[in-house]
Amino acid sequence: MQPTSGVTAPQVHAAVTVRDAAEADIPAIVEITNDAILTTTANWNITPVTHAQRLAWLEERRAGGFPVLVAELGGAVAGFASFAQFRPYEGYLHSVEHGLYVARAAQRRGVGSALLGALIERAVAFGAHVMVAGIEARNEASLALHERFGFVRVGLMPEVGRKFDRWLDLVLMQRILGN
Repeated sequence: MQPTSGVTAPQVHAAVTVRDAAEADIPAIVEITNDAILTTTANWNITPVTHAQRLAWLEERRAGGFPVLVAELGGAVAGFASFAQFRPYEGYLHSVEHGLYVARAAQRRGVGSALLGALIERAVAFGAHVMVAGIEARNEASLALHERFGFVRVGLMPEVGRKFDRWLDLVLMQRILGN
């Protein structure tokens, strides 16, 4: 697979602009991530992330040739998405797993669709054959978003996570990209 190359031109979807993330976006990415950690089951971490941790994550993704995208709505970062290799074994070289987060105030405004569409385009350009999503089973909005983009449910892992004093089920979804 070829690594993603430098910065690409922003993609505009209605009022949403999707572009490569920059270091200046880290505070917004931290805020969105920590809101998901502290108030939802979209992210199964329990401990909030720091600016330094997210900056290291951005640098690690870039070094691996993986994209980190942000979506802007009204000039402010409203969400972010990224992918990396699905599992760290050679046989999975052509499969990627992604994460996508939208700020609570920007949900249901096209941000998730713009990010997922752009991320799929980047995965195809990257040479990925399959894109995988792991979604908490009660996250109907994310499940529906992925289904609209051609992802299919391929597995259910009951009670593999725990957060907010309850067991969480994981739905695995995938889209074959055809590369």
